[in-house]
Amino acid sequence: MTLRVVFMGTPDFSVPVLSEIIGQGHEVVGVYTRPPAPARRGMEMHKSPVHRLAEGFGLPVFTPKSLRKPEAQAEFAALQADVAVVVAYGLILPKAVLDAPTLGCLNLHASLLPRWRGAAPIQRAIMAGDRETGVMVMRMEEGLDTGPVGMVEKLAIGPDMTAGDLHDRLMRLGADLMVRALAALDRGSLTFTPQAEAGVTYAAKLTNSEGRIDWSMPATAVLDHIRGLSPFPGAFFEADWGQGPARVKVLKAVPVEGTGQPGATLDGALAIACGSGAVRLTEVQRAGRGPMKAADFLNGAKIGPGVQL
Repeated sequence: MTLRVVFMGTPDFSVPVLSEIIGQGHEVVGVYTRPPAPARRGMEMHKSPVHRLAEGFGLPVFTPKSLRKPEAQAEFAALQADVAVVVAYGLILPKAVLDAPTLGCLNLHASLLPRWRGAAPIQRAIMAGDRETGVMVMRMEEGLDTGPVGMVEKLAIGPDMTAGDLHDRLMRLGADLMVRALAALDRGSLTFTPQAEAGVTYAAKLTNSEGRIDWSMPATAVLDHIRGLSPFPGAFFEADWGQGPARVKVLKAVPVEGTGQPGATLDGALAIACGSGAVRLTEVQRAGRGPMKAADFLNGAKIGPGVQL
């Protein structure tokens, strides 16, 4: 059997889930995604990755700015979906929308709930030094990621794994998990377990100011901060090499031996002292340029020991 599915998602993370649902033969009766938005360069209007995939399959696409208006809710209900699948959609679903599908709304969330409810679970898990995370299929309710959990897959966070690496691993894992959850739902065998009341944490949306590296933290925390914000939005430092303050993103770093004033360079190869221990920057990115290895960066910015970042 197949299900009548409304899919709701926006970024790259959502794309494999929609693709797998289509591939499994479910009837996708509508795709909801965020409206086209201006890109940074040229400010041309760009459709979301989900929007482009849906159009490629000839699926009807809906881009409301809100689902709170009665007209938008009526339009959603008219699709007569068995289930809605929500993956990083970006809009709040009011009760009228949550109640419309016969079998409810399923959300794919990239954490081990109740840890890291909210907008940035992948980045927050790495920034906090977590060694394990995963994806969960949850039945949605009105609270923020508070619904009962139907299926889970866990994944170890390696010591060198960046947010980009983890995003891609969870993206593939989540697509497989969701189609298995839909198959179980179709059979009537998908059961849900309430989330634990203990261990709730919130993955607040990232802010620009959080990107600045605090060199007074221990080296392990600095490395987690860098990994958790790589490749986007990027942890950064600022330094003046004679042409005014310049911002540099740090995409990769490794721990090294060394002590000194936090934020001071310890050699000419970007070893930086932290509150305890030190790190060596191995991949960076200057404003308006692509990522580059530290050696290439140092060709254009001669930095010896004792420079304060």
